[in-house]
Amino acid sequence: MPGEDILTIPPKFLPSRWITENYEMAWTLTTLPRFMLNSLILAGVSSVVRVITASMAAFALSFFEFRGRNVIFMLIMGTMMVPSDIVLVSNYHTVSRLGWINTYMGMMIVFFVSANNIFMMRQYYLTFSKDLKEASEVDGCGNIRFFCTILLPLSTPIITTIFISSFISTWNTYLWPMLVTNDNLMRTVQVGVTMLNFPEGSTYGPVMAASMIVLLPTLAVFVIFRRQIVGGIMGGAVKG
Repeated sequence: MPGEDILTIPPKFLPSRWITENYEMAWTLTTLPRFMLNSLILAGVSSVVRVITASMAAFALSFFEFRGRNVIFMLIMGTMMVPSDIVLVSNYHTVSRLGWINTYMGMMIVFFVSANNIFMMRQYYLTFSKDLKEASEVDGCGNIRFFCTILLPLSTPIITTIFISSFISTWNTYLWPMLVTNDNLMRTVQVGVTMLNFPEGSTYGPVMAASMIVLLPTLAVFVIFRRQIVGGIMGGAVKG
């Protein structure tokens, strides 16, 4: 859409002519491919680790009886009521002392564990009968083997849901990656889009074009896996 069509009154839903100039500017004025690579690494690794931590924590909280299990679960759920902004300064201080500023680890570390994902995974595991684990023990199957070869393959819907939802939310995060990076080569795509705002004024065309480019990966992931997302959410929402 040409620049003169963006701020017209009344607004136009279709451009007066189709151009690719805005996409070319968005691609060349910033290192957008590098930003997208950083976001892909951040979202991909964080989502994989989050699936691992959520599944292991949920396994312990649903298949094992031990003193304080319910207390631990309630404490985990209690963290969901704490706004993330409250721990922002302390997290930054910790990452800074560890020397993780301008590193992938510094950006990813705060996304490795999610109480909401642990809750969803635990609720899904509660739908399985305890007889399943007891039968595996009779056959000589240990806890690790049961978890890796029986439980995880049966949990594909909820694992897919957690991975995709984590990927999308981490891909779209803005504040934390901006705080822990000051090197443009380490910026994520959400931070990189704001670099198209110049001191003399916002160039809405390139910004909107870059926003569309940024939106496409998450939109494609959601469209492809929408059935798994809905099935996983429904499976983790109730105990059968």
